[in-house]
Amino acid sequence: MPKRYIVEVDGVPPSPSPISNAVVVGNQCWISGQLSVGDDGAYVPGSAREEASRAFAHVFRIAEAAGFSRSDIVYVDLAFIDLADVKEVNGLFGELFPEGRRPARTVYQAAKLPFGGRIKVQAVAPR
Repeated sequence: MPKRYIVEVDGVPPSPSPISNAVVVGNQCWISGQLSVGDDGAYVPGSAREEASRAFAHVFRIAEAAGFSRSDIVYVDLAFIDLADVKEVNGLFGELFPEGRRPARTVYQAAKLPFGGRIKVQAVAPR
């Protein structure tokens, strides 16, 4: 059975849910869904791009704490409250993941996200 360990990261606000920031199993890092929250764990509203930027910053911080880099991310799952926001976030996505390093992704509309958030980002990264 592959080695498994939990990743908890200083600087990433704790979730009110009983979850881990990430779980590493063997050579894969599974990063929990991240929202636009501040250091105190409270939701920080903004444009879709601003909220996605905050959520991605948490994802990248967690990946790095687990020994992975942004370029190791091969899959991203994006949940939106309003699919009209996808176009705005696509611009950010292209900046964060340059041509040739873009991960696969799934985009879907959620009926509701925790704290009234607009977007949730989760990711998978292998070594």
